[in-house]
Amino acid sequence: MKCLCARPGLHCHNGSSSSCVYIQPSVHCLRLCPLFEVKKLGYLQLSHQLHGNQSLCYHSYHKSCGEHRDDSNEIDFHVKIPKTAFISKFRMTIDGQTYDGVVKQKEEAQQQYSQAVSRGQSAGLVSSVGRTLEDFKTSVTIAAHSKVTFELTYEELLHRRLGKYELLINAQPGQIVKDFKIDVNIYEKPGINFLEVKGSLGEKSLANAITTTRADKQAWVSFYPTHGQQMDCDGCGETGLKGDLKILYDVDRPRSQGDVTEHGGYFVHFFAPADLARIPKNVVFIIDQSGSMHGKKIAQTRGALLKILDDLAEDDYFGLILFNSNVSPWKRELLQATQTNLEMAKQFVKGITDHGATDINAAVLKGVEMIQQHPRNGSASILILLTDGDPTSGETNQGKIQSNVRKAIGKKFPLYCLGFGFDVNFEFLQKMAQENSGLARRIYEDSDAAQQLKGFYEEVATPLLTSVQINYTGATNLTQTTFSYYYNGSEIVVAGKDP
Repeated sequence: MKCLCARPGLHCHNGSSSSCVYIQPSVHCLRLCPLFEVKKLGYLQLSHQLHGNQSLCYHSYHKSCGEHRDDSNEIDFHVKIPKTAFISKFRMTIDGQTYDGVVKQKEEAQQQYSQAVSRGQSAGLVSSVGRTLEDFKTSVTIAAHSKVTFELTYEELLHRRLGKYELLINAQPGQIVKDFKIDVNIYEKPGINFLEVKGSLGEKSLANAITTTRADKQAWVSFYPTHGQQMDCDGCGETGLKGDLKILYDVDRPRSQGDVTEHGGYFVHFFAPADLARIPKNVVFIIDQSGSMHGKKIAQTRGALLKILDDLAEDDYFGLILFNSNVSPWKRELLQATQTNLEMAKQFVKGITDHGATDINAAVLKGVEMIQQHPRNGSASILILLTDGDPTSGETNQGKIQSNVRKAIGKKFPLYCLGFGFDVNFEFLQKMAQENSGLARRIYEDSDAAQQLKGFYEEVATPLLTSVQINYTGATNLTQTTFSYYYNGSEIVVAGKDP
């Protein structure tokens, strides 16, 4: 793993990463600046470049230039970047003099940002906004007849989900742009076998502003909206465009052992075998029905569970556990997903109501017990916890709960934690999932919450391999090489240093 450390400067990054950002040297990367807002400018040019590659991470950049004015003025720079990305470079150039920024860890960033602002200095801060994006904002005051150029680079590892990589580009310039351009260039050594463009910026009157080209190992996507299209599209007006482009693609996988690429003494191994038989699963859903789940949350949970039950295969086994201050399994044992059992389960789900406190500890331990009491050779076991709050009943010490769950599971199967809404203690759920070979996902309290729940389940619904161990002779500095499961449509990525 390479270590990328920032240089001294005024600009701060309020992310969750440490001051020394670790990157895999040969991974899918997204580096572009998808949104900015510049006030008091008569001319503005926006240019995006993206290069995703299995062998190299290329830097790309974006620049916006101010016009000459007869008085001094403050220029704002506003960018939305994916939550999973990190800023690797930010600089301002004012009348030919360049000022480099620095990426700081969260606490130090907040302190230095506040100090810089109080002194009247330029400073930038990243903060969370919405489901998938974070805001980066900064401003600078320039003298009359001066010009400022902003340049920001960020990088992101793209994760393969449901058989596709997704590049998310947000455009919201806050004004009509004279020369608005988004250019995306994707290069994949194994070859590109699928390309699709979605999102609000690719719909209706803006659809003909998009051009796509594909040729074996490369693909290009261009988005060049005219002045009129920026004015007349749905939701547009004097503030210009406001929306997203989603570029979905996948690569050829001609070799079952995956693709290995090397660069600068490092290697990366992409492993996503196809044509494997699915493994029957044992899945237990642990559902919070405490009083805080009242209203839309519990209704959407019921709707999602009904759809998920329809997707279970007949050779799957399943269990349902409801919990508040008490733990209430639907049945004492796992049941086969026969049509009769599924219909009974659906009737039970339709009757779920909300009341009481939240005993997460007892509920998860009960789920572990249910799976352990009904072992089944040749199957994959999965626990899925859905909650919207902190533990308020039974064991409430979060560290103790995490320890109890870790000891009970004993690395035998993964725990996935779904946090419903903004009030949930997501860090608690995230740590508990990561300690048990799973992951945590925030479910946003919107009209599509049921689809978010079902979408997550689809990612783990089809296990293809269990107890995956990948060995490399003589390699060092390896990332994770042991994986509980490999799921259909996903990808295992391992990086390391060549012997």
